[in-house]
Amino acid sequence: MKINKSRLARDMGVDRRTVDKYLKGYMPKNFRERTSKIDEYYDVISLLLSTESKQVFYYKRVLWQYLKDNHGLKCSQSTFRAYISKKPEFQRYFEAGKRKSAESEVIRFETSPAEQAQLDWKENIRYITKDGETIYVNVCVLLLSYSRFRTYYLSVSKSQSVLLSFLTESFEAIGGVPQEILTDNMKTVMDTPRTEYQKGKVNERFYQFAKDMGFEVRPCMAGKPRTKAKVEAPMKFIDEIHAYQGQFSYEELHQFVQKLCNRINNSYHQGTGKIPILALKKEKNLLRPLPNERIRDSYKIDHKPVKVNTSNMITYKSNQYSVPAGYIGRTVGLQIYDNYIYVYYNTELIVQHHISQHRMNYKPEHYTEILARGLSSTDDLDIEELARKNLEAINEVYKNE
Repeated sequence: MKINKSRLARDMGVDRRTVDKYLKGYMPKNFRERTSKIDEYYDVISLLLSTESKQVFYYKRVLWQYLKDNHGLKCSQSTFRAYISKKPEFQRYFEAGKRKSAESEVIRFETSPAEQAQLDWKENIRYITKDGETIYVNVCVLLLSYSRFRTYYLSVSKSQSVLLSFLTESFEAIGGVPQEILTDNMKTVMDTPRTEYQKGKVNERFYQFAKDMGFEVRPCMAGKPRTKAKVEAPMKFIDEIHAYQGQFSYEELHQFVQKLCNRINNSYHQGTGKIPILALKKEKNLLRPLPNERIRDSYKIDHKPVKVNTSNMITYKSNQYSVPAGYIGRTVGLQIYDNYIYVYYNTELIVQHHISQHRMNYKPEHYTEILARGLSSTDDLDIEELARKNLEAINEVYKNE
């Protein structure tokens, strides 16, 4: 039967071409194909998530933040997560690298303003600097339980002196001291861990520090980190470090960690419904007062840059200490704690000296190496014996100064 397309179009009130299209089998779609503004970042995302990239993104949130900070992405986190989920080639990346943890029951509890702070380390983070050097860094975190205001500190060391210096500077930054600090059984705090059967023992130096600062030490029960979940959960923010693998020097990485901390303190906290830096204003007035400056300074690490002189030595409190050959004219960093001088070049610890009252302090291997560089290779001399005699003469000259 021949269909009169013109009459059918008039009866239905549509164009004749529309009738013709449907008669040829056209089926309308239930949705419109829309392009996403995130599509323009497709190639950038592909590169960042490729196997050739040094950068690592454990969470979609971290990738979203990285694109926002470095490539001008303008969309909500939820929109970005939905976009990635719809792209199988991107979704597989996050499914393959997803961090899984055993689920357990968590009892939510809150504390009053100024009552508690929680302390923890994010340890042994492998980082490749922009110079290709592989280093292992640690980030110490102190978080006020009420306001969720936090302080971060990046360090290559987890020594007790580093911890006490960080806590002292954190108390100064927040303008007071909480009533108690909740911590796990780290060796820099506890001599004996707290368990179900024993209350544990705080080591003497940390106990004295707590007494001087005016807070109580409250250790978690060993094996139950959920007790301090407020500081455990935010640790995933520090994973943003991996998004910048190969892009920073150690000093730039330190600056990034502080920038990250400031951003979090100024962002809306979903758990409390508050912005930490604003909530801190209410908590700050209830904190215990800081101890006097003399006590605070006694726990701070003295850190300063110094220049290596032409004798291949650095000066600390009018006394000189040797460094390995090859650093003349370079600026190195000194950290002073536990009665030792630690000399760093970038992140590398190049020498450690016991603080001395002697004017000149050479390590024999340093002097031997310097002497060998200064002598001609044709000189028929016993370098080690000559170095030993010269050091004896130097020590004799300066011993009474």
